[in-house]
Amino acid sequence: MRFDGWEWGVIDDSLSSGLLQNNLRVGVVSSVTANGVKVNLAHAGEVSGQYLRSHRYGRGEVGELVLIEAQQTMLLGRVTEVSLPDRDRDEITQDFGGTAKIDAIGVIRLLGSVHPVSLRVQAGIAAYPRLGDRVFSAPGDFVSRIPRLTGGGIDESPPKVTLSLGVVSGDGGFPIEVTPEKLFGRHCAILGSTGGGKSWTTAKIVEECRRYKAKIILLDATGEYRSIVGDDVLHRHLGTPLHQAPMSKEIVIPPTDFTEGDFIALFQPSGKTQGPKLREAMKSLRLAALAPEVAPDGYVKKVNASKVAYRRALKQSNNAALVDNPSQPFDIKQLVRQIVEECCFPEKDRDSSQWGGPSNELSYCSSLLTRIIGVIGSESLSCVFADAPDKQTLSGCIDEFLSGDASVLRVCMSSIGYEFSAREVIANAIGRMLLRRARADAFRSSPMLVILDEAHNFLGKSVGAEDFALNLDAFELIAKEGRKYGLNICLATQRPRDITEGVLSQMGTLLVHRLTNDRDREVVERKRPAIPS
Repeated sequence: MRFDGWEWGVIDDSLSSGLLQNNLRVGVVSSVTANGVKVNLAHAGEVSGQYLRSHRYGRGEVGELVLIEAQQTMLLGRVTEVSLPDRDRDEITQDFGGTAKIDAIGVIRLLGSVHPVSLRVQAGIAAYPRLGDRVFSAPGDFVSRIPRLTGGGIDESPPKVTLSLGVVSGDGGFPIEVTPEKLFGRHCAILGSTGGGKSWTTAKIVEECRRYKAKIILLDATGEYRSIVGDDVLHRHLGTPLHQAPMSKEIVIPPTDFTEGDFIALFQPSGKTQGPKLREAMKSLRLAALAPEVAPDGYVKKVNASKVAYRRALKQSNNAALVDNPSQPFDIKQLVRQIVEECCFPEKDRDSSQWGGPSNELSYCSSLLTRIIGVIGSESLSCVFADAPDKQTLSGCIDEFLSGDASVLRVCMSSIGYEFSAREVIANAIGRMLLRRARADAFRSSPMLVILDEAHNFLGKSVGAEDFALNLDAFELIAKEGRKYGLNICLATQRPRDITEGVLSQMGTLLVHRLTNDRDREVVERKRPAIPS
């Protein structure tokens, strides 16, 4: 059986070109555990690796992928440690010139099994090696095809659609390609500290997906992807970012796209008075929007006012249920005035048909009123509360993107600050907007990929006081249930430790760059599934 010029079959030393090649031999197995093996390295003392057909092989260097003989199969592993026995460490001196006689020991972490005929790569260990079994550097061409070989063997027809991610590390000759199903089928996370190449990988994935006219929504938290250009790219920005992409247009997210929970998170009522009064005020304003006759001035007057018209409006149609719906829109600009009206006695002179006069509850709500005024007037939230009837809404922009020919919709959020938790709440509202469309089967026929940059700023957050805290879980819900609706997510973050375990556990593919923080590395290690024995 042949695989791109290599002949596979019985593994023996007579093969001049095969999967296990004599000139790529690393050493022999000296110890076996459930998750790894130790190997006596034959070439650790050499001053350099080896070039074979113009491609370099370390033959026992840390990080190198290796193949291990194991009874009727082969095992795939990675060298994680190279050391000398304590008795031999004095052989390494400052003037060490290299020697092949050093008795070095390598530790190999087992990654999976390779079928000796079909070359299919799968998780788990089919059979463990015996002491003395040989270990070989994995050929670069084989390494580059591992993403494809995990789905089927060499007899499987080549996929029609593949995304190029780069080349094998340390070698410029073997490109790595992966199918979209493998990369995004169970969501994807790109992890790496600052300067580790995370943004380059994200941009590379976007460029590859564009070749196939895929639909991508890129939530750009910093504005660094503004250089992505093309007729198939729509640039939109919230607020007034310092650096704008050419032809970028400003969009807004009107308060009608927010829910009651979003407003509670922004306004953060405290104590036992502010929260109930805020909720009651929003309920009254919803009724004012549904039945304008009860609110000629835009808000419901309650202080010393009659309840007759209010109760009649509640009984009309389905108003009673709608005013309790947290997603029912209302006029946010009337909220301060409506809270003032809510601070009254429930009855006037024991007359249940009228509200009473002003109560001392207004003094308890003064800090809430000040905060509402500050939030509505905040520059960070101008994309929500500023009057902009001529600007396109994000909801309308998404609908236009779905029905159009563009492949990428980039939404720049760099101008949204962190005061009042504005950035977190707005990102969560966008995630909920996408999930709502997914549940309505908007992406069933044309799957959507949403890329969330700097994801650690938005996931696993809880905003608001203890009694009225809001868990910002829209993207966590997308990670858990979006896949069945055709909505896939790709997270890019430099702090994996800040991503909740519930989200990270849903990431089927991890693209890991350099991580300098110990806790970040531990999170990724825990995510790696244990190898079954």
